[in-house]
Amino acid sequence: MHNEQNGSDVKRLSAIKALLSPDETRDEVLERFVHLASQVLGISGSFISIVDDHNQYIKAARNFDLKQSTREQSLCRHVIDGDGHLVIYDTLLDARFVSHPFVTGDPHIRFYAGVALQNLDGAMLGTLCVTDTQPHPFSEDQLATLRSLAMLVTSFLEAWNNAGFVDVITHLPNRPRLIRDIQQLTLIAPHSRFRLILLDCIDIPRAYELSRAVGIAPMEKLLKQMAQDVAQRLNLPAEETLYSFAPGRFAIIQPYLGGYTPHSMIDLFNGMKADLAENITLDLDVFIGESEFVPARMDANETVRQAVSALHKAIDEEVGVMSFDESYDTRRNDDFMIMNDLAQALNKNEELYLAWQPKVCLKTGKTVGLEALIRWNHPERGELFPSEFIPLAGKTNLISDLTNWVIDHVVEQLARWDREYSLIPVSINVSERDFAKADFASQLVAKLEAARLPTAILGIECLENELITKSDVAIKGLEALKSHGFVISLDDFGTGYSNISYLQDIPLDVIKIDRSLISRMGEDDASRIIVRSIIQMLKELNYVVLAEGVETEATLALLKTYGCDQIQGYFFSKPLPASDIEHWLYPKSRL
Repeated sequence: MHNEQNGSDVKRLSAIKALLSPDETRDEVLERFVHLASQVLGISGSFISIVDDHNQYIKAARNFDLKQSTREQSLCRHVIDGDGHLVIYDTLLDARFVSHPFVTGDPHIRFYAGVALQNLDGAMLGTLCVTDTQPHPFSEDQLATLRSLAMLVTSFLEAWNNAGFVDVITHLPNRPRLIRDIQQLTLIAPHSRFRLILLDCIDIPRAYELSRAVGIAPMEKLLKQMAQDVAQRLNLPAEETLYSFAPGRFAIIQPYLGGYTPHSMIDLFNGMKADLAENITLDLDVFIGESEFVPARMDANETVRQAVSALHKAIDEEVGVMSFDESYDTRRNDDFMIMNDLAQALNKNEELYLAWQPKVCLKTGKTVGLEALIRWNHPERGELFPSEFIPLAGKTNLISDLTNWVIDHVVEQLARWDREYSLIPVSINVSERDFAKADFASQLVAKLEAARLPTAILGIECLENELITKSDVAIKGLEALKSHGFVISLDDFGTGYSNISYLQDIPLDVIKIDRSLISRMGEDDASRIIVRSIIQMLKELNYVVLAEGVETEATLALLKTYGCDQIQGYFFSKPLPASDIEHWLYPKSRL
């Protein structure tokens, strides 16, 4: 019973805090209500008050100048602490109020009638009152009218609250409500310790992809079912709230001691499923992230951010539960700073540069191509490896900006070389996000035509990954490039999703065997057998085969024996600046 009372107090104070927050539109409507009360009841003064445990606040008023008082001084506390209504025909004839400072001094109350504003949870939030500096009679009909007006005010406030703080699909309190409720704890329990627990029941990108496939209505039905299932499994006490944090994500606030721990909670969601459509059931993998907080010591938004950080770490590492980790958060912040610096480097056109690595034909020993590689000389961090920023850029639109930067600078350099040298093909790495765009191929052709360069001079390298092997849009993008005469290479073959059957579906010219296989050939019989078998198979399928990461003469000799076409690696040359690569090109005068 004590816990239920505490829960009710928390909800009441939370609702009061929301009403005390600034909102011009809401307060304009409340002003209209007090004007209406005066007009209908024929009493010159009227006001709406909000009353918490310590003070009374006047939210809207007509002919009533008081703005705030202590709860003890307020006449409205007698409404809230009493029967929910109070009528005083003449305060000077009532022993309780004859010497009250608001009667003997400003605002000189002689007549008062007030009715409680009680929300759907039964909480007394304040009052709707009419008042005057002269005594008045007040009939039962007038009191009934005042009650009706108070119900209208309460209904409006409920609607205002729900409009901004309820998820429209699940009808659960939403993320803004969660943040507001965390903020309320600074007043209710500022020094107590709490947990904010986030549950991820379905990957958000997957949810959007499913909605595209089956439509909005089945997806909304699934999210409603998911919310009901989560609520049923948690079986929270009345004083605790389940929030809808995002599609397929939920949140709860709990005392640090006595509630669930993330590790005890995860077991509740074993075998969780959801029905997407008739005969289509999804198995759901639930991940949990947690942050601990003391309201007086941590901002609500920071509390939420830490819980999200923990949840993302759990998802990234594919572990069920993760508490907030300062070191992981520092890495994520560092990643953010790198991306911010990369955006500035792209805008300034400084710090970034290209390095060029030759590709050599094993039969002739001649340079048959180059790969243009992005490099970044960071002003504070020094030389950054591509692995330190390209995967991060791949998660944002910066990858497209980076691709465009590379294309523009490669085309510019090729046009410069074309004045003196016989050009050889140059390949660039392009993400699936870019070449899957409908206009990528045509825009690339336009840039080369503007520089008077043939499309065959530029090759496109794409990574062997799940996006290519499963994305029809990506394959169509490669087909468009192929139709314009671009040479298509598959990079890092042998490290990812090497299901050979997909090769026939992708318009490829060159297969690049990953350096991780090539580098082990010198001392690993298994690697030699694997590489030899891969080369034999690819040659039978009529691909040009290039080995990456060749660093020794012994590896070179083996690759020749296996029938490999081209190599790339430090045995011949590391990536070089443009000025040094000119030694690998053939001046036009020699032709």
